[in-house]
Amino acid sequence: MNEVLFLTWVRGMGLNIAIGIFVLGTLLRLLEIYTLGRKPDLATPRHRAGASGLHTVFRRSLPPPGMFKKSPASYVAGYVFHIGLFIVVLLSAQHIKLIQSLTGVWWPNLPAQFIDAATVVTLAAMVLVLVERINKPVKRFLSTFEDYAAWMLTFLPVLTGYLATHHLLLPYTAMLALHIISVELLLVFLPFTKLMHVFTLWGSRWYNGDVNAKKGVAV
Repeated sequence: MNEVLFLTWVRGMGLNIAIGIFVLGTLLRLLEIYTLGRKPDLATPRHRAGASGLHTVFRRSLPPPGMFKKSPASYVAGYVFHIGLFIVVLLSAQHIKLIQSLTGVWWPNLPAQFIDAATVVTLAAMVLVLVERINKPVKRFLSTFEDYAAWMLTFLPVLTGYLATHHLLLPYTAMLALHIISVELLLVFLPFTKLMHVFTLWGSRWYNGDVNAKKGVAV
């Protein structure tokens, strides 16, 4: 009974609280970023506005020259787990139904077998990314508690979702509750950690490329 009550709370009040913090936190962070005062640039642009920004978005999404050969596992695992997260979060039937219940918007889902495979590959890629971060001296030196916390906040929802779907480790009700609360923790902390790059990555790359190109700097 306690498991049922806990599941009811996390699916109701808990989810509402998490979504509220997520939405308000994200809006505040974006408002903070996009309302920063900047002095007007009076210099004559050396390149056409916009094009260089888009070029930087594309170029920064690829490994720098020579780096892929030095650390192929890091780059491959990084691409794989980001693509895998996109598939698992936005293309599984359960998640689409949840989004539809909240917003009324829906789209076709992928087969469950494909989602399962994507989940396993995503988990493996995330573990490889963590191992690379720990084993590479430079990455380990540059990593902070926030980096590991962000990894854990992302990893746990994927893991618990897979375990709940396949009725593994714990009774379904308990594991589903753990999955939902792990997602809620991700939503709560996302706007206030490096995970905020979900919303700022492309905009920041475009801005840096556009601004620096106007000054004649290649980025």
